[in-house]
Amino acid sequence: MTDDNLDTLFHPFETGDLPFPAKGKRVLFLGAAPGLRLPEGFAADLALVQPSRHPFRTLEAMGFEISPRAQGMEYDAVLILCGRHRRQNEARIADALARVKAGGLVLVAGSRVNGIDSLRRKAAGMLSLAGSLAKYHGTAFWFLCPADTAALTAAFTPAVLPLVDGYRTAPGMFSPDHVDPGSRLLAANLPADISGDVADFGAGWGYLAAELLSRPGGISRIDLYEADFEALEAARENLAVFGRSVETGFFWTDLLAEPVGRRYDFIVMNPPFHEGRAAEPAIGQGMILAAARALKPGRRLYLVANRQLPYEKLLAKEFRQSGETVRDARYKVLWAVR
Repeated sequence: MTDDNLDTLFHPFETGDLPFPAKGKRVLFLGAAPGLRLPEGFAADLALVQPSRHPFRTLEAMGFEISPRAQGMEYDAVLILCGRHRRQNEARIADALARVKAGGLVLVAGSRVNGIDSLRRKAAGMLSLAGSLAKYHGTAFWFLCPADTAALTAAFTPAVLPLVDGYRTAPGMFSPDHVDPGSRLLAANLPADISGDVADFGAGWGYLAAELLSRPGGISRIDLYEADFEALEAARENLAVFGRSVETGFFWTDLLAEPVGRRYDFIVMNPPFHEGRAAEPAIGQGMILAAARALKPGRRLYLVANRQLPYEKLLAKEFRQSGETVRDARYKVLWAVR
C-alpha cells in the first residue's frame, strides 16, 4: 500500500471538506497500512484493522490499537483504504455499514488500480454521496450512513464464493476461486513417504495441507504458517473436515521476520512472489531461508515456483542436496535436503 493512498484518504480532512473527528469519538479504520501518520487535529480514538501479518506488526509497533478483524459496533466513523481486490473492498463497505452509527461518516479512498472509480459509481447509484475529492493519484469519496442499511449492506456483501474442490475461500485470499495450478502440480508430485512433523509455509486456505492429510501415511503433526489471517481461519475450517487423528497447529506468522519455534521432518510450500503488483523474488527466497532453519538435519523441503524465479542457487547454498522434480510450461517443483 502506498503513502499516496493514505494521503488521499486523509486529504478531505486537511482541506476542511470534512471536520476532524473530535476527541472521544470512535473511528474504525479498515485496511490500515504502514506509513500511517495522522494529521494534526485528528483526535479521535482510532481502531485499526489489518489481516496481513507484516503491516499488522508494523502498525502495532507504532503504538496503534489494531486487530486482524473488525470488532465492536456503533462507531462514529469508518475509514476504508482500498486494496487490490474488488470484492474485498465491497465487503469492507458492507462491514462499515454494519458497524457505524446512523448518520456516521464512511470515508473510502483508493487508486484507479484499486478500482476506486467503479466503487464510487456503485456507491453513488445506491446512496447520496456527501462528497468526493481526487488527489495524490487517487480518489476519496464519503457518505453518511442511513438509518436503514439492510439493503445497502446486502448490495455490498459479496456473494459467497462456490466451494473450490470442497474448500471454503473468500475474496482477497490468494486464488480464491480455483486451486492454484502451481499448488496442484506440487501436490501431484510430492513423495509418497512423507512422515513425522510436517509444515506448510504460506498455507493459504489450506489446499496443500489438506492434500497431505487426505493421503495415508505417517504424518504425526501438521502445522500451517500463513500471513493472511482470514486465509488461515479458512484453512482451519477446511482442515476440520478431515477426521484423522493428526495434531494440527495454525500460526498467523510473517515467515520473513518471525522465527519458527518448531523443527520439522518435511516442509511444503508455494511461496508468494508478489508484493502488491510488483514481482519480488526475495519473498520466496526469505521463505526458503526460514525453511532451512526450521528443518531437522537430513529432512526435506518441497516447493513450487514459477519457472523464471532464481531459487536454485539459494537452495544449493543452504541445503546439502537439491534438485528439480518436474516442470511444465509455467511452474517447476524443486526439492532440497537439509
